[in-house]
Amino acid sequence: MSNKTELSETWLKSAIIGTVWASSEIVLGSFLHNLKVPFSGSILTSIGVIILISASHVWKDKGIFWRAGLICALMKTMSPSAVIFGPMIAIFTESLLLEISVKTLGKNYLGFIIGSILAVSWSFIQKIINYLIFYGFNIVELYKSLMKFTEKQLNIQLNTLWIPILILFSGYVLIGLISAIIGIKTGKKLILQPLEYKPQQYNNQRFLNSSNSKNGFNYSILWLISNILFIITSIILISLSDWKIWSISVFVIVSIWIFRYKRALRQLSKPRFWIYFVVITMLTAFVFTKLQSKPILDAVLIGLEMNFRATVLILGFSVLGTELYNPKIRNFFNKTRFKQLPLALELSVESLPLVIANIPDFKTIIKNPVSVVSQLIAYSEHRFLELKKEQNFVQKTILITGKIDSGKTTFVKNLIENLKVKNIKIGGIYSQKIIENHKRVGYDLVDINTNKSEPFLRKNIIGNHQKIGAFCLFPKAIELGVESLSPDNNIENQLLIIDEVGNFELSEKGWAKSLDELLKFNKNHLLIVVRENFIEKVIAKWNLKNPVTIKLAEVEFLNVTKQIIDEISY
Repeated sequence: MSNKTELSETWLKSAIIGTVWASSEIVLGSFLHNLKVPFSGSILTSIGVIILISASHVWKDKGIFWRAGLICALMKTMSPSAVIFGPMIAIFTESLLLEISVKTLGKNYLGFIIGSILAVSWSFIQKIINYLIFYGFNIVELYKSLMKFTEKQLNIQLNTLWIPILILFSGYVLIGLISAIIGIKTGKKLILQPLEYKPQQYNNQRFLNSSNSKNGFNYSILWLISNILFIITSIILISLSDWKIWSISVFVIVSIWIFRYKRALRQLSKPRFWIYFVVITMLTAFVFTKLQSKPILDAVLIGLEMNFRATVLILGFSVLGTELYNPKIRNFFNKTRFKQLPLALELSVESLPLVIANIPDFKTIIKNPVSVVSQLIAYSEHRFLELKKEQNFVQKTILITGKIDSGKTTFVKNLIENLKVKNIKIGGIYSQKIIENHKRVGYDLVDINTNKSEPFLRKNIIGNHQKIGAFCLFPKAIELGVESLSPDNNIENQLLIIDEVGNFELSEKGWAKSLDELLKFNKNHLLIVVRENFIEKVIAKWNLKNPVTIKLAEVEFLNVTKQIIDEISY
């Protein structure tokens, strides 16, 4: 991640907590929604609240809740679900409600409990708001008429209008209360008995879905504005014009969306969408015909009007969600008070696979949820310290040089042994000289991490081989070297050794691209073996800033080893 030094400590912590929350949304959300578990949204909110409250006992920073919620909401775009706009609003609002409650009432039982109840209950309130937005106030009339019909059929004299809503709301309040208590207890336990993070071997990468990537999509601010106008125009026409006008208008707009956005087509292809369409139309026709004595045609038109309105808003929010990925919008945030948001989000995207790997299977979560949350918070603390170290990291480049046969590789092999004794994590490659009949016939390439080797260079080989001077090159050795020097395989290594870089690399061959990647990756110190006559060219080609150059003939081994350890210590 670039420019990590610009990220404040509060945003850094928020990014980590937001990523942990997002990982539960992505992993458990997929599981719960696929099984059609009731109250799945509330369960996910409950987990998020527990994570936030637990973490707030370890990290006391102000404003960490809403920042973590914003990160989690934006990370929701990586979820396999095609519907993200509504959940994104819900997640951010929930974190904001918890933030406001704690800020107003304090970080105590009352503040956490009220905030948790508000956060968990928000999903229920948002559902009601969504129904009103999608279907208009006709849905209220439909509900009231159905309740009156129920009273009449069951011969109940009580006013039952609010009873179902209050019963449901009470369930959300109870979930919020339990979540707050678990979060508080977990947080206090973490303070009294801090957990040491232990890497887990869970295989949950299967949940990470890259299908939502928008690479190659032709974003447009004009389309974003047009889509907003399409939504507003459709709602006005449905509310004020004749059904012939609004039905044609909505059909044209939806057709345009389907042509430009795959998400719109995915929404319409869902059976649930059409089941709702038919049920609401038939239910409306029944209620308004039987209970309000409206003509059947008028009743059907009311049902169709509600469905068309819902279609426009559901598809409209979906296509708006697509256009909001526009990099220009991200650049706009860079110029506002939220300029740290893109950096925090970039860090979260980097951390997400690691966090998901630390989430156990669903059975383990059900068995011991408090232990799982504690482990995730312990991981958060571990990740925070890790990233703080990375933010202060300055890549050092050490050039080991000498003439031909001056003992450069021997020096490297001895250095490797000494560094391993001192528990310094190293990776990379070196070339092992092959001697036959007291003559040098070639080199083998050795992976420092695995000790795996491949024939690299040989003299007098029959066949069509690429040549380096008098030697023939073996492609498998190049493959091994590229794999050994891959940034993905060296995340934990403090120092990477490349033996050696010379004329082959200056010609964009050998380890040239690997060196480019490692300098860009900027997470490892580099020790490069270079012959004396190539030093200036290597420094110039890779624009190495203030490299430490060590000439073997001029120094003793122990002094060099100490110097290298001093250079790479941080």
